[in-house]
Amino acid sequence: MQLNRLLLGMALFAAPFARGQSTNSNVNYVDPTIGSVGIILEPTRPAVHLPNSMVRVFPIRRDQLDDRIHTFPLTIASHRQESLFGMMPVSGDDYFAPRVWDRERTTPYYYSTFLDDADQVEFTPAARSGYFKFHFQGKEKHYLRFQPLNGKGTIEATAGKQVITGTEQFHDMAAYFYAELSTPVVGVQTLDKEGQKILLAEVPAETAIKYGVSFVSIEQAKINLQKEIPDWNFDALKDKAFKAWDKVLGQINVKGGTPAQKRVFYTSLYRSYERMININEYGKYYSAYDHKVHTSDKPFYADNWLWDTYIALEPLQTLLHPAAEADKISSYIQMYEQGGWMPSFALVTGDHACMTGNHAAAWMADAWFKGVHNFDVAKAYEGLKKNALEATLLPWRNGPGTELDAFYNKHGYMPSLKPGEKEWVSEVHGFERRQAVAVTLENSFDDWCIAQLAVPAGKKEDVPLFLKRAANYKNVFRADKGFMWPKDSAGNWIEPFDPKFSGGQGGRDYFTENNAYTYNWDVKHDLRGLFGLMGGRAAAEANLDRLFREGLGRSKYQLWYTFPDATGLVGQFVMGNEPSFHIPYLYNYLGAPWKTQKRIRMLLDTWYTDNLFGIPGDEDGGGMTAFVVFSMMGFCPVTPGIPQYNIGSPVFTQVTIQLENGKVFTINAPKSSGENKYIQSAKMDGKVLNQPWFTHQEVLKGGVLELEMGAAPNKQWGSGEQATPPSSIDYKSGE
Repeated sequence: MQLNRLLLGMALFAAPFARGQSTNSNVNYVDPTIGSVGIILEPTRPAVHLPNSMVRVFPIRRDQLDDRIHTFPLTIASHRQESLFGMMPVSGDDYFAPRVWDRERTTPYYYSTFLDDADQVEFTPAARSGYFKFHFQGKEKHYLRFQPLNGKGTIEATAGKQVITGTEQFHDMAAYFYAELSTPVVGVQTLDKEGQKILLAEVPAETAIKYGVSFVSIEQAKINLQKEIPDWNFDALKDKAFKAWDKVLGQINVKGGTPAQKRVFYTSLYRSYERMININEYGKYYSAYDHKVHTSDKPFYADNWLWDTYIALEPLQTLLHPAAEADKISSYIQMYEQGGWMPSFALVTGDHACMTGNHAAAWMADAWFKGVHNFDVAKAYEGLKKNALEATLLPWRNGPGTELDAFYNKHGYMPSLKPGEKEWVSEVHGFERRQAVAVTLENSFDDWCIAQLAVPAGKKEDVPLFLKRAANYKNVFRADKGFMWPKDSAGNWIEPFDPKFSGGQGGRDYFTENNAYTYNWDVKHDLRGLFGLMGGRAAAEANLDRLFREGLGRSKYQLWYTFPDATGLVGQFVMGNEPSFHIPYLYNYLGAPWKTQKRIRMLLDTWYTDNLFGIPGDEDGGGMTAFVVFSMMGFCPVTPGIPQYNIGSPVFTQVTIQLENGKVFTINAPKSSGENKYIQSAKMDGKVLNQPWFTHQEVLKGGVLELEMGAAPNKQWGSGEQATPPSSIDYKSGE
């Protein structure tokens, strides 16, 4: 670790802590600016918020290298989606110019910066409300500039009063805010800029504003504010926010590792709490799924991108917060009842037609078989089955099935077009295309998950149907080539086809953002079957080695022009995109767990660092960083729906996880270091463990995993076929 990085970290946290803020807290390792300069793709956003809460605030700028802030949103509607209600402190007559920032401090619970090296901005959050303090310098007039950020809305204030309110329309709904100032507004101007009404509220040099946000009404926003921030004690609110983060980040404690590794770990854990968010506002919530306000005393969660989050984020939250996970699943079920389809990307604004798959099935099956039963599994199953059999499987499309879905149901694969063949199905997205092989693979897995849920849902008779559909992946594997391969509607393999580069932008004719080298391994539910198609375990292991070693076959410029999501490359392996997360752990299934240990450490050390470039792809609100949390602890799920974890290589010498049931799961690896990354032997609860996996039930009972680490691999540990983790198409068969 570079010395200047160490000094920066010391300076960042040397400031006095508010009352009750411990200098020993894991919160102090969090650096929200990690990854805030994207590698080709989107940077992370240094959001300040409470865990899983409505109000999320960050300065709007291009990325962390942009020295100008354009505005502060009072909240965002969704990760990387709409920001709502821009608010900016300005001085003098230039109302619209972005302001240069300096001396910035960003934590999960508190933000501070100086604009133009003069005016200080401070912020701290509550769940549905927030609190800004402003310290203006100079003799010019000082203003708070308010504007709707999506083009439509109104903001109102009156000179001499201490209240500002606003409404903003976006999509087919509205957001509202109610704000109180610590001092009366001196004067009010309404400006028109490019047809947008902007309000300037002149304020004194020292002023503060606290506000509530609502998706119900301005009056509800006022209620939210009064319940959460009843007074003007900024430090008390800041302390409360600190304690909220201290609680969740203190649920996992680590020893050993470097300070940089702890920063990466706890920043990743912090990002795992950006979504989903509870939008119930003290007994009522607005649902964009039926466009009604509902009365309820239960949480209603929204903002989830399941294509990104079902792999690691939801399993992590299921491990840490099973009760809340049941509430999140129940929210999805309510959305199904309100809107008629089980959502995929369940945003505040409704189901966002995005990506591929029916991954609510994977999420719900994983939670159920890990003991999360406090949701209506029969109703969940009803919605999942309807999506599988009646909804369209086409990428970026909601609603009923099309003729291509009828073909899929009959023939067991999504047909691809020949190169140059014009699309003739109107429902296919013009840019996203059919993604035919990915659609087949991802829905094969999801249908397997539905088969698992059929029995607890009381529909055992459906198991054979969905297990048959779970085998559809075999229809797009071309044995003579050893790759997943597109097939036309007549059953012919598409030619010409390059597994590295075919499919157009993002491979979208056939795949989703990745090529055949990645999607060759997207059969999480039947790895033995996949290895059999490849010619057996030895051949599959050779293929897996090849994935990490195969050259690009072209320049990086050519590759990234066509596959911009293929970031974090090691050979053809793509660390910066979610379909790759489980792949390094597949050596555990092939009798070579030492290779999993080797690859995981290399990938973590290379691509997840404690600097502005420290995340290799789109982070997607915890979708990527939850993988880091798991892998740095030393284990990771591979197949959602099977309650087990694969062992990798723990970065820390000890990890303790405080479970919701009062138990503590512990991983002891006292010799673990950058050099000692290989497992020599293992014990679970004092008994010899010769397999590279353990069960969720062993975690829940408060097990202790002991790992003897060394510098050279022990190629015998966990190598026997009897040690292979269970992952078969007939696993449980719905039992």
